[in-house]
Amino acid sequence: MTATPETATPGPAPADSEFRPLDIGPMRVWPPVVLAPMAGITNAPFRTLCREQSDGKGLFVSEMITTRALVERNAKTMQLIRFDPSEKPRSIQLYGVDPVTVGKAARMIADEGLADHIDLNFGCPVPKVTRKGGGSALPYKRNLLRELLREAVAGAGDLPVTMKMRKGIDDDHLTYLDAGRIGAEEGVSAIALHGRTAAQHYGGTADWSAIARLRESVPAHIPVLGNGDIWSAGDALRMMRETGCDGVVVGRGCLGRPWLFKDLVAVFEGDADPARPSFADVSRAMVRHAQLLGEWMGDEQRGVVDFRKHVAWYTKGFSVGSELRVRLANSSSLAELGGTLAEVEQSQLWPAGADGPRGRTSGNNRVVLPEGWLDDPYDCALPGIDAESDTSGG
Repeated sequence: MTATPETATPGPAPADSEFRPLDIGPMRVWPPVVLAPMAGITNAPFRTLCREQSDGKGLFVSEMITTRALVERNAKTMQLIRFDPSEKPRSIQLYGVDPVTVGKAARMIADEGLADHIDLNFGCPVPKVTRKGGGSALPYKRNLLRELLREAVAGAGDLPVTMKMRKGIDDDHLTYLDAGRIGAEEGVSAIALHGRTAAQHYGGTADWSAIARLRESVPAHIPVLGNGDIWSAGDALRMMRETGCDGVVVGRGCLGRPWLFKDLVAVFEGDADPARPSFADVSRAMVRHAQLLGEWMGDEQRGVVDFRKHVAWYTKGFSVGSELRVRLANSSSLAELGGTLAEVEQSQLWPAGADGPRGRTSGNNRVVLPEGWLDDPYDCALPGIDAESDTSGG
């Protein structure tokens, strides 16, 4: 029996707001802000940090879950789809290339009440995904995309299904307008567009004009969300005003900055004063993040080791020193992490250098694709049998 999806309880938008809540199927999201799925990042602990900052407002999506691994109940995958009891609604992003398997995964999520919303990944640009015809490579195969969406929507039953994609493979193989049309025809509840091609990876500047073109081409009742280069709450407002999109998807902008969601709630509700934490505030957030990871993994040391990748993002712009940065990035216990942080000047105020891009910023002009992938955009042959062999999480 298909589960009834949870609806968000975001509270109403201010009466004088120029923006409206985001309606995704039965879910009403306010403010119209979504945490982008990021492999190895948007696990339950990170989502908890972000939700605490926003007082539970917004929508927070899991990291990528491979459909075959989910259907086969891979142990790592089943861990990744564990939600904190306070997470409502619960959102899972699925990655898959086989329509039948994707349909089975969607049906499993609906029948077992594993989530309230399913997002489909058509945006990942990394070679281990695109070389198998997945992620941002898949929309080039229009008929395969249609079959996959049809199976997902049918399998999900009452659960809303959304899709996240890029502009295309490169500037000579743009797919986003066709993909948006197909998604609308197959019943998706919202479409998110990262304004870059797969060839750009995370380099250059996101093309917000493509988001505007997609908004113009998709039926008005289907929300279009914009993604790319939202480093501050002000960027989110500017994107919505410039493109007419219905909501924003925030990815790298919140790396080491979970309080960005507090800023986003504030600006959408009429308060333009952004959070400017001192290093003491940042230190507390770092320790809490590492602690949550340890509790989630059931092992403090594993949690602290997993947290290491976040250190540079949290400390960006602050005067920490190379020796302390190395020690922070090699911490193996909460006590060691906290002790090293205590050696940094805690009274430091928010520096100008703490703003701006974080995470991967380099471009990559070559997209690795299956042999002959570009020969026929309407060929519906499935990618190789190993296209979903990787476990979830990227």
